[in-house]
Amino acid sequence: MATTPIPKTGRGGIKGYFGEVTRELKKVQWPTPKETTRLTGVVLAVCGICVVIMLAMSFVITTLMGLIQGGR
Repeated sequence: MATTPIPKTGRGGIKGYFGEVTRELKKVQWPTPKETTRLTGVVLAVCGICVVIMLAMSFVITTLMGLIQGGR
């Protein structure tokens, strides 16, 4: 059974690891609330489009299978 290795840091141990994680997270450029709202809308729109496409494909396949099987 393989385990996930914890990277070695100059400060050593778990405390040093989480210290590095904290420093890296401070460097992240977080999106503004306006960007977050816009991108959430994009994700929801793409999900909606995927649902519509899958429903259409399901309807077409179901109809074709019904025709092939003799209209049952």
